[in-house]
Amino acid sequence: MPLLKDGRLIEDHWQFISDDEDIPVDGDIAVSLVRLKNSIEILVMRNGNLGVVLDNDADAHDLAPYIDNLALIALQFPAFTDGRAYSQARIITTQLNFTGELRATGNVLADQGVFMSRCGFNSFEIAVRQPPHLWLNLANAMSLAYQKDYRARTGFSPRPVAASRVGGQVVE
Repeated sequence: MPLLKDGRLIEDHWQFISDDEDIPVDGDIAVSLVRLKNSIEILVMRNGNLGVVLDNDADAHDLAPYIDNLALIALQFPAFTDGRAYSQARIITTQLNFTGELRATGNVLADQGVFMSRCGFNSFEIAVRQPPHLWLNLANAMSLAYQKDYRARTGFSPRPVAASRVGGQVVE
C-alpha cells in the first residue's frame, strides 16, 4: 500500500507485527498496545525503531509511559465516518507531546487529509480506490485555515498567508 509522508510518496519500511509473531531482532517494527505493555523491556532492547498501532477505541493516554520510546503511532480509521482517531491524534500531539510519525491507517480518504494533518497526522496509508496522484493534488489544495494547527507539517498543511486585503485595507 502506498504511503504519503510529509507530502511525499515513500516506501513503507515499517513491519507490523501481530501479537502471536516473533519479534525480529532488527528493523523498525510496530506492535499492538497490549504487546507494547507486556513486552516493553524486550522491545526497547532491539535494533530499530519502535511503533505502536492504537485501536480507535483505546485511550490515547495509555501511551504516556511509552511515548519517549515510540517513533511511530498508527491510528486506525475503520470507517471514514468514525472520527475517534482525530481526538486520539490531538491528545497524542498536544498532551503527550509526541513528535514522531503519526500515521492514519484504514479507511482514510484524500479529502480528509487536510483535517487529519491539522490534528497532527503526517503520514497516510493510501487505499487502492484513491490513486496517489489524487492525494498529492489535495495535499496542496487548501491555502488558508481558520482553526489552530496542532503541529506544523509539510503536505496537507495550509500555506501561510502573509497578508490579504479586506475592504481595501491590508489585514495580517
